[in-house]
Amino acid sequence: MHSTLLVACLLYYAQRCFCADNGMNMTMDGSMELATGQMLPYLHFTLGDTLWFLGWVPQNRGAMLGACIGLFLLALLERWLAACKAIIEVHWNKSRMLAAKQNDSVIPKRNTADRIFRRLAPPFVAAYDLPRGVIYAAQALLNYLFMLTVMTFQLAFIFSLVIGLGVGETLFGRFGLSAHLH
Repeated sequence: MHSTLLVACLLYYAQRCFCADNGMNMTMDGSMELATGQMLPYLHFTLGDTLWFLGWVPQNRGAMLGACIGLFLLALLERWLAACKAIIEVHWNKSRMLAAKQNDSVIPKRNTADRIFRRLAPPFVAAYDLPRGVIYAAQALLNYLFMLTVMTFQLAFIFSLVIGLGVGETLFGRFGLSAHLH
């Protein structure tokens, strides 16, 4: 008697577990609709693509031009940050080398194992390492935003980014290269 009741209860609860739908319809049969239309899975120049947020949907040529100018300027900013980081790194390395020279004249000579470790692992300096982390985080944020922009397949956005990165490298790339040569 108990086993029959146990089997009946298990079947009842098993049915409830597999057939419960919580009132939510999670089927994906319909087309995906965005703010103004459908997401086009190919390269295009049509208006109406969402740029990062639901409210940022260029609906006319002026809005599209503004979005493209903004993306161009963000690409310039990313290249400028890279050049600033390179210049600052060289400055920090020079400061670190000067400090090491001053410390070497005061501190007695160490054995070779200490020197090798010191060359491989520079000390943590908050004044250098925290700004380095902030600059890197800003560059990573911009690069992820660029990736999301390219994923819209909107050619005007993509061309704005590519041209902006090219112009930015032309304007600021030499500072990063020359910083490492000095």
